[in-house]
Amino acid sequence: DCDGTLADTMPAHYVAWHTTMQRHGITFTEDRFYALGGVPSEKIVAMRAGEAGLTLDAVAVAHEKELAYVEFLHEIKPVDRVITIARDHRGKLPMAVATGSARWLAEKSLTQIGVLDWFDALACSDDVTNHKPAPDVFPEAARRIHIEPRDCCAYEDTDLGIAAAKAAGMDVVDVRTFEVH
Repeated sequence: DCDGTLADTMPAHYVAWHTTMQRHGITFTEDRFYALGGVPSEKIVAMRAGEAGLTLDAVAVAHEKELAYVEFLHEIKPVDRVITIARDHRGKLPMAVATGSARWLAEKSLTQIGVLDWFDALACSDDVTNHKPAPDVFPEAARRIHIEPRDCCAYEDTDLGIAAAKAAGMDVVDVRTFEVH
């Protein structure tokens, strides 16, 4: 995973979500934001608008949110414990990033923390039809590095991401506790 796992992007994403949704008359609490970690932006907008009884252009509002996020890129820091593991395995094992972010955002975040070129492949929300909590992005990442999902270990920071990686047949490290699932 990228957001919250390799890069500490979640505070910047939350501020971007909060301000964007507030402009559209929707309250988006921090707890709800974290519960939806890994879900693509368009799906979050559609879900939150539906819950609020509003009709919004989910694609346009999601793009608005992503542009707001880019304004905070300079604040993003690496998640040191995970970066150390990636650095130790760089060039020794095939590695991929499986993320619910759009490719252009994932590339910006990974570039900001200086690790984009450490990975052999990226599998992003634009590469799959079904998004987290569906497992699709994980086997896609494995396919791109020519490894069976059962032979992969995913690193994740959300319950949805952990469930998705497990459903793909991968071992999973919860980076919040560093427990293996």
